[in-house]
Amino acid sequence: MANLTLYELEGCPYCAKVKTKLADLDLEYESVMVPRSHGERTEVEEVSGQTGVPVLVDEDHGVEGMAESDDIVEYLEETYGGAS
Repeated sequence: MANLTLYELEGCPYCAKVKTKLADLDLEYESVMVPRSHGERTEVEEVSGQTGVPVLVDEDHGVEGMAESDDIVEYLEETYGGAS
């Protein structure tokens, strides 16, 4: 099973786009909700070097903190999409 972690924020449209792709690919992942305040997002900043979300961690493939929803969706498609 994939070893994925998604740092996200409730109501974030960019996070929703990534979650939709994860669901489309039937991937299980751990969800980590970040605080609304950027100043309190120390955990996601440690992982990715910035405080924006979504951020994806894929330990199985050495991805330690990928930001930008479009990049994450493309990565998930290329890595887990197979020949669809």
